[in-house]
Amino acid sequence: MIMPDTADLPVAVIGGGPIGLAAAAHLIERGIEPLVIERGDRACAAVREWGHVRLFSTWAELIDPAAEKLLAPTGWTRPEDSQYPTGAQWAGEYLQPLADALGKRVRYGTTVTGVARAGRDRVVDAGRTDQPFTVHLTLADGGEMGAPPSVGWGRLAVRAVIDASGTWATPNPLGADGLPAAGERALAAQGRITYRVPDLRDPEVRAAFAGRRTAVVGAGASAFTALAGLADLAKAEDGTGTHALWVLRRGISGSTFGGGTADQLPARGALGLAAKAAVDDGHAEAVTGFRATAVERDGDDCLVLVADDGRRTGPVDHIVVLTGLRPDLAFLSEVRLGLDERLSAPTALAPLIDPNVHSCGTVYPHGVKELSHPEADLFLAGMKSYGRAPTFLAMTGYEQVRSIAAALAGDMEAAERVELTLPETGVCGGAGLFDETASKDETDGSCCAPAPQLVQLGVGAPAAAGQEAPSGGCCGS
Repeated sequence: MIMPDTADLPVAVIGGGPIGLAAAAHLIERGIEPLVIERGDRACAAVREWGHVRLFSTWAELIDPAAEKLLAPTGWTRPEDSQYPTGAQWAGEYLQPLADALGKRVRYGTTVTGVARAGRDRVVDAGRTDQPFTVHLTLADGGEMGAPPSVGWGRLAVRAVIDASGTWATPNPLGADGLPAAGERALAAQGRITYRVPDLRDPEVRAAFAGRRTAVVGAGASAFTALAGLADLAKAEDGTGTHALWVLRRGISGSTFGGGTADQLPARGALGLAAKAAVDDGHAEAVTGFRATAVERDGDDCLVLVADDGRRTGPVDHIVVLTGLRPDLAFLSEVRLGLDERLSAPTALAPLIDPNVHSCGTVYPHGVKELSHPEADLFLAGMKSYGRAPTFLAMTGYEQVRSIAAALAGDMEAAERVELTLPETGVCGGAGLFDETASKDETDGSCCAPAPQLVQLGVGAPAAAGQEAPSGGCCGS
């Protein structure tokens, strides 16, 4: 097969979400043709799946400058900067209009199943950098696209690849060792264990949770959102008897509920206060230092979680696992990635985003230098670039793709220039920090396994008036 000249080929952008669409806008601004590959039948399929959740970033932090320039000629009206959109509003009022402005540059209903150098597996050195990438695709109906690259679709030949496919499709399991707990897979298949914040505005979902006990596993913003939502349901007429069991792998500390009124992302602070109020008001109980290894059924077809130290929770009807996300790297198996062994993030980026050390605001703005891999012209961007770290912000991703586009255009001065200032805040805890064992003064000092600890925290702290619970993850993407 005769391959076209690499310089004449488009850049493949995997994922038609906020960062992928922004990447396309920056590439166009640089005179480079993008091709966005989106698995959904509309833009931002992942964002739409959590459309009921409100972000804790304002519109001012969610609109990319290059994207706005692309939208301007279409008559698009910019939303009010100070408002906090839901995922559905972000998708409908900004992301889909942006995808529409990109037109035929976005290919819907298509899934990337592999990326490689043309004619070279990951072992072969000879002539590697002279070859374009080939992107293998599958249609939504499961058929493989087999048309030659000259036709326009099929195993596409591209000059570079920006993987902005995110991590939404691969949530972390219940098991505290990073693998599914015993019994988890079967119960998940039956719908008894789920991995998303429930949409309690949906009548069917609401009825399923109303009057029932739900275990919420996790210690981040998504868990806070679920706890606040279940507390609201418990206070409603149709929710009498609704109760949450909050399962944490660590103890309760001063930073558990975030920065509160001191948080420089105010809506995130309000979310932490809402979760605290759920506990203070008795709508949720916290079980601390609990590392789940199994889920068992009890005699009444309820579920019981079992910890590595033998402790067992009381019976619950549902388990909502919100323990973070991880990247899917399977379709990148034939390209050469340089990834940190812990976070699965680019090697140079990992120390800057390590959740044991950094919060959203203490992550240094970064670009092509930190995002490069041994495979030239291949980049992970957006949430996927963070691997298992949860501290990602949308505006960080916009800065990433601005830098990548500049580098692909040969403008290394712009690529290495930092054009972003992040809010400074130290309240984003990550998986590592949140997994720390409770300190000595948070336990009874016994060497034996304590009974499950039910925590009531101080005086009730109400959530900010009128503030709906924002999303999980630092931008919810």
